[in-house]
Amino acid sequence: MPSGAGERPLVELLRAAQQASPAELSRVLNRYAEDMGVGQAVVYLVDLQQRRLLPLIEGEPDLEVDASIAGWAYRTDSLRVEGQESGGLTLWLPLIDGAERLGVLEIQTETLDGLKLWRCQTMASVLALVITSKRAYSDTIAQRMRSRPMQLHTEMVRAFLPPRSIGTGRVVSTAVLEPAYNLGGDAFDHSFTKDLLHATILDGMGHDLASGIATSVAMAGCRNARRKGADLTELVGTVDQALAKWLPEQFCTGIFTQLHMPSGVLRWCNCGHPPPLLIRRDRLLHKALERDAEPPLGCLPAGLTAAPPQVHETHLEPGDRILLYTDGVVESRNEGGEEFGLERFTDYIIRSTAAGQTAAEVLRLLIHAILDHRHSRLSDDATILMVEWQPPDP
Repeated sequence: MPSGAGERPLVELLRAAQQASPAELSRVLNRYAEDMGVGQAVVYLVDLQQRRLLPLIEGEPDLEVDASIAGWAYRTDSLRVEGQESGGLTLWLPLIDGAERLGVLEIQTETLDGLKLWRCQTMASVLALVITSKRAYSDTIAQRMRSRPMQLHTEMVRAFLPPRSIGTGRVVSTAVLEPAYNLGGDAFDHSFTKDLLHATILDGMGHDLASGIATSVAMAGCRNARRKGADLTELVGTVDQALAKWLPEQFCTGIFTQLHMPSGVLRWCNCGHPPPLLIRRDRLLHKALERDAEPPLGCLPAGLTAAPPQVHETHLEPGDRILLYTDGVVESRNEGGEEFGLERFTDYIIRSTAAGQTAAEVLRLLIHAILDHRHSRLSDDATILMVEWQPPDP
């Protein structure tokens, strides 16, 4: 790896970018791009529906994810180099923080060698970290990632959502949900604690502010119990009692999972929700994870003692994919009344996986297929969360 005084501009870039506001990032980036011997740099962020790449600073044109070289870099998580008619080169570098795809970085340069390429790739890595840190408190970044106004109840639920994708060397968890700007009560959550991946999907009753509040309370209860070190039984009980106490007129369904990443042991509890699906070696194992479900969360009055929720367990094999989904995914109907259906849903994932698509790209393509089935007018929320366990070879 290059080092020494020649790499001082990268250190200065990181320091300046940390202190800059999102609106100042492009100016800071171009100043240090010039110092590092490369040309103009433009940041593009992917929109909420992952259809367009939007420039962080207005003035540059939007780019289509499915019909541009920049989109190819985003979809494949790969560098793309493009020759210019006037001479010189355009580099398209994916902006990735862990498993989360943020957008792409465009860099113009007259020449390219190994050192300059390393500098550009390092710049993209630094920039991805800076954008991730700033978007938690920056309305500028949130605004640039939206193509239209968002409903109030959707704003509330989205405030609780984690990044779309998280991952380690052993596992990736990724999710999508629609309608992006008018969600009702659907939500997902995923997080790591020690050797465990926690993944949850929720579906609140209704499609309004009350359902969004119920889902938000459920997510807060889940995280609160998880951060106290509660086991899965205690966690589900905490969420159930929180809804019963604070929102006695609301309930939601959900699945709570824990995956022990070193061993592949999956534990889960199903509360009135469609059962999780298991895809192994490019085929769906029918009813492999279907068990008796617990009642929906919040159904019993607060203080009423119920039997502890049942937790199920199975062992995964390397390459297994677990799918959690809400009923709006398979029950989506076109104008002729035809459902999207479970078979089409799983077949789409199997074919996309066989074509070499990453987990995040598989779900991006799938949710667009569901929207196209309904001409982008869903009658219910559609949320999908997929976990892929791929431990390194011994």
